Amino acid sequence: MILTALDYRPGIIVLVPLLASCLVYVLGERIRPNCREGITFLAAFTMAGLVYSMIPAALAGKKIGFTLLEIVKGISLRFSVDAAGMIFACVAATLWIVTSCYSIGYMRGHGEKNQTGYYAAFAMCLTATMGLCFAANLLTFFIFFEVLTVATYPLVVHYRDEEGTRSGRKYLAYTLISGQLFFAGIVILYACTGTMEFVPGGFVHRGDIPMPWMLAVFFLMIGAGIVKAGVMPLHSWLPAAMVAPTPVSALLHAVAVVKAGAFCTLRIVLYVFGPEAAKSCHGSEILAWMAVATILVSSLIAIRKDNLKARLAFSTVGQLSYIILGISILSPYAATGALYHIVAHAFMKITLFMCAGAIFVTTHKKNISDMIGIGKRMPVTMTCFTLASLAVAGFPFFVGFVSKANIIMGAVSMGKPFFVATLIVSALLALTYLMPVVLMAFKRDFYNSQFPTYGEASLPMLVPIVITTACSIILGIMPNFGLHLYDFAVMAGNAIFGIMG
Repeated sequence: MILTALDYRPGIIVLVPLLASCLVYVLGERIRPNCREGITFLAAFTMAGLVYSMIPAALAGKKIGFTLLEIVKGISLRFSVDAAGMIFACVAATLWIVTSCYSIGYMRGHGEKNQTGYYAAFAMCLTATMGLCFAANLLTFFIFFEVLTVATYPLVVHYRDEEGTRSGRKYLAYTLISGQLFFAGIVILYACTGTMEFVPGGFVHRGDIPMPWMLAVFFLMIGAGIVKAGVMPLHSWLPAAMVAPTPVSALLHAVAVVKAGAFCTLRIVLYVFGPEAAKSCHGSEILAWMAVATILVSSLIAIRKDNLKARLAFSTVGQLSYIILGISILSPYAATGALYHIVAHAFMKITLFMCAGAIFVTTHKKNISDMIGIGKRMPVTMTCFTLASLAVAGFPFFVGFVSKANIIMGAVSMGKPFFVATLIVSALLALTYLMPVVLMAFKRDFYNSQFPTYGEASLPMLVPIVITTACSIILGIMPNFGLHLYDFAVMAGNAIFGIMG
């Protein structure tokens, strides 16, 4: 990496949504909704512009960032930009614009209450997410990881009813307990190694931690990531959180929370322990088999769910474990695929959830069995749902194919045929739980009196759905379109395994 002068852009990027959150919350109901939403859009576009402005330097391999605060020698709050962080940052920044537009249509169309708190908490989640993207060490990462947990809680309990409160408690129990174990692991690791700085390929070496204890420290640290990523059996908070409004579900599943869990796992396995230590302590092997079980079991559960959001929630549980599996295979191809699946899953899954929200706001239907013939009323929405479903299944010329093909190549290169078979079976299961929705929606020669006339959701909801669907196709045909996200994935994978680019 080529060192450059100090660059404060990562810190400014973290600050922008924080200021927006404070402004929205302080001004509260005293401002008109247009002003509140205007603040959100201004912050979203400003943040995206700053993130995009760092792409040339990051592609050139330049290390940019700064130290915010040095607590004692060797322990600091520091921001730094690398290829892996840029992938997550570009996705989150782009989708904040999309979800902000969608939120206007949903929150107004459904007459939601507590909109000020919603927009303020949403922006705070983006603050935490950007902090995670650009954290240069474990301490900085941990702080923003916990901020994300706290910021998401008001969104999960948005309706302030008994079910929401119960789901919020479960969410906090899972994430806060695992977060404290994460912190304990950081303390032990620092005591053994004397550093917390992320390094491609890891900084934990044989002998740093006695071998019988290395696996325990590995799972102390990895637990927080796999909880947020919904790896079974630590997943039950995620389906429970579906009581929140659909834009919150999109945030949880596509933009921030579960992606933060997958990104945390990536950082711990490949930037802290590294391939050698993760393999020698058998942590990566155990994690891989947990991911395989999650992929298969969650897909089977999804087939049985009639509630559309519940089916999509279990789909997320399985699809996120593609990332975990790609990380755990410990190969450059698989790591590249895992990183690019952060991109793929974000665009595919946010499309599906936004379609579910559009259906609910327009027709008040939640269950798949009540959606027979809905394609005649909402042809654009259901066409987008169809295309996103094909992307999730990994069809060629869709973004999901690119990421999954790389993970499969990684599994082949490491001699893991069962993992290859798992990914193929998972694709068939994805078709099994998603395509019936499509077939019912476009059922021929069927007239449903509940859907007598054409009627899509409002444009603020429909336009984002079309945009994310288009991205799911364009990034499948041209993976580097626009933001060079595939190049970043390859750069990160090569750096982790010491391959000269």
